[in-house]
Amino acid sequence: MTTTAPAAQTAHPTTVPTTSAAERAERLTRAGQEWGERIAADRTSAHLTSRATAAGVGTVATTVRAGRHAFIVDEPAALAGDDAGPSPVDYVLGALAGCQVVVYRLYAQTLGIPFDEIAVTAEADLDAARLLGADDSVRPGFSEVRIHITLNGEETQERYEELRAAVDANCPVLDIIENPVPVRTTVTRG
Repeated sequence: MTTTAPAAQTAHPTTVPTTSAAERAERLTRAGQEWGERIAADRTSAHLTSRATAAGVGTVATTVRAGRHAFIVDEPAALAGDDAGPSPVDYVLGALAGCQVVVYRLYAQTLGIPFDEIAVTAEADLDAARLLGADDSVRPGFSEVRIHITLNGEETQERYEELRAAVDANCPVLDIIENPVPVRTTVTRG
């Protein structure tokens, strides 16, 4: 039996439209100004809540809905999955890489450190022995995360290092990975 992800509640594009550098700069500047004005008028307007809901399907797969978007999380066959989608840890690395792209673009615009193209690779090491109950002495999550950023543009390496420092200080997903976050879990009998 094949299980598919539920259709999104409203239509949304499955591809990202092409945006020129000028359009991107204008949109980033406008968004920054609008958020700045909103936050200045009401500091609590910056308090955002994200939500994802999930349900198990198949052997170990999960359908996830986040806002208008739906996607599948699964495991490779070696971990009893059907490989119908990226694994949970793949999504963490994808979220980190995606957040880095967004924050690099935002701070490049804010600091006046332009670049033409960005590519991000995020990789991490995980010892599955803990997950599989074979070694309680190792961490169940990543033991190290490595991020490699390639910026193509006319700026100097020093300016790109300045940009990296700003991104490192302000990237939400990087902060989530680097710093403990309080987690409250409840289990309810259905």
